[in-house]
Amino acid sequence: MNLFNLEGETAVVLGGTGELGGAAAEALAGAGARVAILGRNRERGEARAAIIEKKGGKAIFIRADALDKNSLEQALEQVICRLGGPTILVNAAGGNSPEGTVTAEHPFEAIEADAWQKLFDMNLLGGVMLPCQVFGAFMRAQGKGSIINFASVSAHTPLSRVVAYSASKAAVLNLTRFLAREWAQNGVRVNSITPGFFPAEQNRSLLFNADGSPSDRTRSIWEHTAMKRFGKPEELGGVIVFLASEAASSFVTGTDIRIDGGFLSQTI
Repeated sequence: MNLFNLEGETAVVLGGTGELGGAAAEALAGAGARVAILGRNRERGEARAAIIEKKGGKAIFIRADALDKNSLEQALEQVICRLGGPTILVNAAGGNSPEGTVTAEHPFEAIEADAWQKLFDMNLLGGVMLPCQVFGAFMRAQGKGSIINFASVSAHTPLSRVVAYSASKAAVLNLTRFLAREWAQNGVRVNSITPGFFPAEQNRSLLFNADGSPSDRTRSIWEHTAMKRFGKPEELGGVIVFLASEAASSFVTGTDIRIDGGFLSQTI
């Protein structure tokens, strides 16, 4: 018995146009799942789908807005029509913005309510709530499904500067556990992963100087990470496939798995 065989499964990766979501899509396809990559950037989505197809997998891109429930409902119809009913949902959409970040020039009390709300909409409403309402409802009706939400190390211990992002990701953990409890009897497992520091478009300006050299923040992160390095996107794949596989993780729900190189284990 292959615990990590996803043949016959249909996976939806919301935010699959990004680096980490794209890596998750490739991992699921590599394990045999049919993959629908959802996002707003058609060029990136179709490029990722082409990479998967070139490797022998099955993938399509569907343009969808995570903050628009109607858009997600239309995407669900397309997934069902083109790949079959979804059994796996990866919520990798989200991000950060300078408006919700604290600096010496922009203290906490200067954060506008709209900026705060923007990040909660991005990471909680569109990042988890609406996709779970749409795709999770389908999974509940069919009595089978695995939902994997993207949290963050800052959800566990709020990092300096990224206050609104940290708060919104902490809410992702809470909602994950709520849904795990509510949907367990419907055959739907809901878990989260906590990526550590993986250089991506949303955080590159914080991690590297304009000339490409490591920023002071990067040096601080490396000093605080047991493995003394950043993660690579493909290093998320094993955990994603494990949580997606009913055979491998059938008794796992409401759990958060850290993929952080020991960042949250490091003290003094």
